[in-house]
Amino acid sequence: MNNIVVITGASSGFGALTARALADKGDTVYAGMRNTTTRNAPQVQAAADYSKEHGVDLRSIELDVNAQDSVDAAIDRVIAEHGRIDVLIHNAGHMVTGPAEAFTPEQLAELYDVNVLSTQRVNRAALPQLRKAGRGLVIWVSSSSVKGGTPPYLAPYFAAKAAMDSLAVSYAAELARWGVETSIVVPGAFTSGTNHFAHSGRPADGEVEAEYETRYAGLMTQVAEKLAALEPEGADASLVSDEIARIVALPSGQRPYRVHIDPAEDGSEAVSVVADRVRRDFLTRVDLADLLSAHPTAA
Repeated sequence: MNNIVVITGASSGFGALTARALADKGDTVYAGMRNTTTRNAPQVQAAADYSKEHGVDLRSIELDVNAQDSVDAAIDRVIAEHGRIDVLIHNAGHMVTGPAEAFTPEQLAELYDVNVLSTQRVNRAALPQLRKAGRGLVIWVSSSSVKGGTPPYLAPYFAAKAAMDSLAVSYAAELARWGVETSIVVPGAFTSGTNHFAHSGRPADGEVEAEYETRYAGLMTQVAEKLAALEPEGADASLVSDEIARIVALPSGQRPYRVHIDPAEDGSEAVSVVADRVRRDFLTRVDLADLLSAHPTAA
């Protein structure tokens, strides 16, 4: 039986690549994105063309993760058309670059909204369907910045991704007894195949940003160049989409809790090994070891 998949932020980058990779494997994929009739209309057409040319079931759907009404309508449509959701992928996100002090609190709140609160909107709409079925998979697209090397000028984004990752860890335990699996996918800093850096936001306080430029001139260019140099040849964003497709295709009960796709090897995996071991040990000590894995159950 093919999976019914909903993925957020699927207009470009990891999201678009993952939607195609899953559709290629025979799944019915709802590629969530906003502004499907305006700004993202070309992406909607591209997805439709791909679906037709490759004979797959890839469907764009209006899904603005910042608006609960839009999220609810998208999930309602999927349920109306298929009666179930098998895989939910939290991929939507946004990056900003610049000195942390130059961002207003309101800007940080907006970034937190896109990268963290959006997952809660989607969860509240979709998880009742997975829990009712007693099975399913939730994939969270995290970032190696959560536990790995963190260059300056990306603090708001790093903080938001860390919050999302922490939320995923708690959800994993809370969904286990419902038979819903969790996989946290941790990409490194891919400099090709995504639009993270190209579409990144800037600080609102230009005066403070200019002051920092007197001491940190050209820092982001340096970081981007060094990250690109650390990546081995062939390190493309499709490595992430291919890994997500592999995880989805695994039998229930065999999906990994956390995987890293980090060609630059920024240290995230080494730290995660320790953190995840501590999690396992603690849950075992408090007699909650059954929460370490989910096993599909009858509804």
